[in-house]
Amino acid sequence: MTDRDEPGRTVPSRALVLVDVQNEYARLPLRIRYPRLRDCLEQIERALDAAESAGLPVACVQHAGPPGGAIFAPGGKGFELCPRIECRRTPQWKSVVKHHGSIYAGTDLAAWLHEQGVNTVTLVGFMVNNCVLASAAWGETIGLATEVLSDAVGAINLRNRAGKADARTVHTTLMALLHSNWAAVTTADDWCRALARREPLPRSNLVVSAMAPF
Repeated sequence: MTDRDEPGRTVPSRALVLVDVQNEYARLPLRIRYPRLRDCLEQIERALDAAESAGLPVACVQHAGPPGGAIFAPGGKGFELCPRIECRRTPQWKSVVKHHGSIYAGTDLAAWLHEQGVNTVTLVGFMVNNCVLASAAWGETIGLATEVLSDAVGAINLRNRAGKADARTVHTTLMALLHSNWAAVTTADDWCRALARREPLPRSNLVVSAMAPF
């Protein structure tokens, strides 16, 4: 069994959401390790080019930590968008500040997306092992399909009392996990092609993923 287009699926009405594309991820301790930050940013810009050409709504989400905190402190360098993205920000973008993992928790983003007639949210940004994952899982509870662009989201190395995993393993595993249920996962190039054709992305599910040859 393989991924497939579901018969009768609604034509996607997409929005592109930039998740925490902030300077904090260009420096320790949260520096993006896989894919490389500059490679992620290149693919994010490619998705932005396509979204703007297609007239898609664009939302830019920034995470805020406690004032004066070590990371994501509002007004601090780490809170700011990466320069390559900041220079592209326009008044038409929806700007959101969040304080939790999910882009929807405690924000008006879901309401704004529904007002725009959006049924499919495309996520790019950081980190796939935290805010991207949390947002994709939340999306199904509010009637929004999720797409994740694998080469436009990044991960970090993880090590704690429960175990350890390098960033490549974290990223690869979470792409498979997300594609098994919460999101359609693809590359920026394939997403741009689907966008141009106004086509949905192939999706999988838990049964198909469990039965696929290993």
